[in-house]
Amino acid sequence: MIKVGVIGYGYWGPNIVRNLHAVESTKVEAVCDKSEAALGRVRKAYPGVKTCTDPNDILTSPDIDAVAIVTPVWTHYALAKAALQNGKHVFVEKPFTSCSEHAEELIELAERRNLTIMVDHTFLFTGAVRKIVELKESGVLGDLYYYDSLRVNLGLFQHDVSVIWDLAPHDLAIMDHLIHGDPEAVVATGEKHLNGVEDVAFMTIYFPGSVIAHINVNWLSPVKIRMTMIGGQKKMIVWNDLVADEKIRLYDKGVQLTSGEGIRNMLVNYRSGDMWAPQIPQLEALRVELDYFAECIEESKTPFNDGHAGLRVVRMLEAAEASIQKRGELVRL
Repeated sequence: MIKVGVIGYGYWGPNIVRNLHAVESTKVEAVCDKSEAALGRVRKAYPGVKTCTDPNDILTSPDIDAVAIVTPVWTHYALAKAALQNGKHVFVEKPFTSCSEHAEELIELAERRNLTIMVDHTFLFTGAVRKIVELKESGVLGDLYYYDSLRVNLGLFQHDVSVIWDLAPHDLAIMDHLIHGDPEAVVATGEKHLNGVEDVAFMTIYFPGSVIAHINVNWLSPVKIRMTMIGGQKKMIVWNDLVADEKIRLYDKGVQLTSGEGIRNMLVNYRSGDMWAPQIPQLEALRVELDYFAECIEESKTPFNDGHAGLRVVRMLEAAEASIQKRGELVRL
């Protein structure tokens, strides 16, 4: 049984604790939060779980094997470093760290001590993304052309990170998992309107093989939209994460060029076939992810959403931030 301590019981923490309780091989040993009201909710829902206000009670406890860090990003490095130094595996909310240097240090420390780091890229464990990856890996889509995402809503406003650091990690983690090859460059633009950080931003990422990705993230949208289009040589996908049924629609549509002699003789053929909505398993992604976390610890496996994956996302976020500061100048990775 893997005994887990959870640091942070705010917005996402209750979901972590609830799903850890559902995993057969994990036990929530303790929950830490600075808010006594939050700890009161823990005690009411889980009477057998210890509570504390000092993270060190969890970080140094000999009764705890792993620590889930569900706190603001600027706290991740110090908490994760202390956990690793005390011999504990780490599950950390996205984004991994607030800078790549901190991520690199944590990765080196975990590898030296033979400990697991998993970054909470929850969307990788959704039925929709797992199906998209399956379609890509099986060759159904053909070569990828583009990834285009609209991830907007009204709020929730953050005070310590911009909308890019808050919302874009979801898509960056999916792209990192789906698109083969490290990104080559990033262009980003954004603007601040209300609280001193960018609340509207646009990000373009260039990948090898002419693959291009675009993300629109926005806290000032009058409606909530979670829509992604993925274009392939053979087929194309529209993924609407907010609908209950047919989250993924696969379109047998595309363009084929037939060249004759000279550019004027080039023929464009449009393919317009059927639309197919594959069945998506209805499983809670966080439960699947935490099951996987326990499995990786027990079997000494390296998770695909490990520290290195978290680092690659942080590097793209840093490049986007640098590009925004230079009004959309291209930043190479």
